[in-house]
Amino acid sequence: MGADAQEEKPEAKRWLAGAYSFSDELGGFKIRAIGGTGTREDPIVIEEELVSASPVTMVIRTTKPIRPFDFSGKYANGFIHLKLIILNGSEQAWIEVEFELQEILGQASLFGDGLSFDQRRTDSKNIYSDSFADFSRDFEPYDRLLYRNGMVDPRRSASFGFLISDYTPKRQFYLVQDPRIPST
Repeated sequence: MGADAQEEKPEAKRWLAGAYSFSDELGGFKIRAIGGTGTREDPIVIEEELVSASPVTMVIRTTKPIRPFDFSGKYANGFIHLKLIILNGSEQAWIEVEFELQEILGQASLFGDGLSFDQRRTDSKNIYSDSFADFSRDFEPYDRLLYRNGMVDPRRSASFGFLISDYTPKRQFYLVQDPRIPST
């Protein structure tokens, strides 16, 4: 069975915003609320809780037809401005948080898939956090975004903003979220 044909867990819910749906069906976290259209002026805001300091994966699917670079609002166009507000539901402080995009579940995103954290821009205009001072991006063979120089205590929330660009849009892709704890 391919990644696109995976079955959802019965308790999973698809949350709709803009031209996409977002799901916590793979477990380890819960989406609590969602809103927005996905533009710079009106990013999709997702409130969620991670119940441990282990990596979790969000499933993202298109809900409208795909038409690259069409910004009319009628299509999934390959650009999603996201703001995640994440509650640390674990018992440990997070000292870094990494996000990774995957077109195929469990496989690194490659250059040819067109999926990235706004790889064409070199500035940080679309990348921010209220809890981490710095970030770095890795491209090829991964599409990763690491927030560092900050901390999120247990039962506290942090926000993260970024632009996902997909120049060859697919109906489904994945966002891996990996909070990092201090090493002992």
